[in-house]
Amino acid sequence: MEIVLKNLTKIFPSRNKKSNEEVVAVNNLDFTIPDGKLIGLLGPSGCGKSTTLYMISGLQKPSDGKIFFGSDDVTQMPSESRGVGLVFQNYALYPHLTVKQNILFPLQNLKGKDKLTKEQMLERSYDAAKLVQIDDLMDRKPSELSGGQQQRVAIARALVKMPRVLLLDEPLSNLDARLRLQTREEISRIQKETKITTVFVTHDQEEAMSISDMIVVMKSGVVQQIGKPQEVYDSPANLFVAKFLGTPPINVFDGRVEKGKVYIKDDAVMDVKGLADQEVIIGIRPEGFILDENGPLNCCLKAVEVMGRDVSIVSVNDASVNPTIRSIIDAEKKPDHDCVKVKFSIKRSKIFLFDKKSEKRIMVED
Repeated sequence: MEIVLKNLTKIFPSRNKKSNEEVVAVNNLDFTIPDGKLIGLLGPSGCGKSTTLYMISGLQKPSDGKIFFGSDDVTQMPSESRGVGLVFQNYALYPHLTVKQNILFPLQNLKGKDKLTKEQMLERSYDAAKLVQIDDLMDRKPSELSGGQQQRVAIARALVKMPRVLLLDEPLSNLDARLRLQTREEISRIQKETKITTVFVTHDQEEAMSISDMIVVMKSGVVQQIGKPQEVYDSPANLFVAKFLGTPPINVFDGRVEKGKVYIKDDAVMDVKGLADQEVIIGIRPEGFILDENGPLNCCLKAVEVMGRDVSIVSVNDASVNPTIRSIIDAEKKPDHDCVKVKFSIKRSKIFLFDKKSEKRIMVED
């Protein structure tokens, strides 16, 4: 099911009686979610991603704009008529019901032509349970399940209705690190098997990039960039996107363009064509550094952290916006611990220039 959001806006009334200033939670969203794809809505807390999800589900009404499921305008349609499956952050399972009863519950509320027989409901519930691999837990209560198992029950309950759209609101945030990894792999597998159009809300960029076909990066209710995860990472539209994606985060420097060269302090780190002399913000991905005794970028070494196949070099530079610079290099090329200074060459594909005022990306010719 293709989802189309047209100029979608959500404004909440002010809670401050003195200023009476309205809160724009979502501002003029305009994009299409392709049929059968898993889309990650990504951004920090308060960016409007959950509000967008709740408008798609029908739990909240937009202040302006339209929502289409395929060719159907569902903007004013009640949530129960939209054919959506919604999985909340806190699972929202009924504690007094068994796993089987929790999964059956949505089917028991179907009426009219959608009403099912008991046999049909049981068959569907066991099919959904098998899909998320909890069919051997059907007689347990939620209190007898781990967090990961409870989340699977919530997903099965959403899938049992055979929804046109599956909506996941930060479904992994209550799980420990290992369960998060396992459960996100399960979500990806289930989505590929069912081919249900899925919207996955998260503030965790690693989660979004690992399982999404496309990510939508948001800030303050406004879309910053839309694209395939790797493409957004490799070509950020602005400084916010560059800083939000990546672990470790991108290294940011104050710099300048002067006579066709990019400078960090007095170090000319890259040649550029056709750019006017100006002050810029420079971003360099951690994997963009090459340890090179003849390299142009000079830094003071603080620590060398060995991480198996890679080494993380921690250094400082007066032009760095971050307290430290973190560079990821091959473990075979680590510097001597007694070194005071380190020199780097920079991979051209891993360095980005941003306008000092607007923070938008400045495109550079290769």
